[in-house]
Amino acid sequence: MPKEPPPEPVYKLKFLWLEKNIAVCVDQMLKKDNFSPMTEYFFWPRKDAWEELKEALDAKPWVSERDAVLLLNRTTEVINFWQEEGVKHSLAEAREKFPDCEFIGS
Repeated sequence: MPKEPPPEPVYKLKFLWLEKNIAVCVDQMLKKDNFSPMTEYFFWPRKDAWEELKEALDAKPWVSERDAVLLLNRTTEVINFWQEEGVKHSLAEAREKFPDCEFIGS
């Protein structure tokens, strides 16, 4: 009896939505609605959060190139939304615009 292949990993981006910084980390789904931290938080603009996240994902051989690109692209979109010139977006607006991500903050 052939075994079914294991399900593909599912990842979730989590953001700390702060006034002067935004931070991002990645969690990996273990079971339905049960996530485990996969990376630490990386802060923007304090450091280059995108580059640090890329390095962290590259160091995890089980993260496919496709998944890494998708996570990094979404991170770019969220950071750009957070730092949009002349606009101070709220946490609620971020949650509405990016429902696939988790946002914590004020």
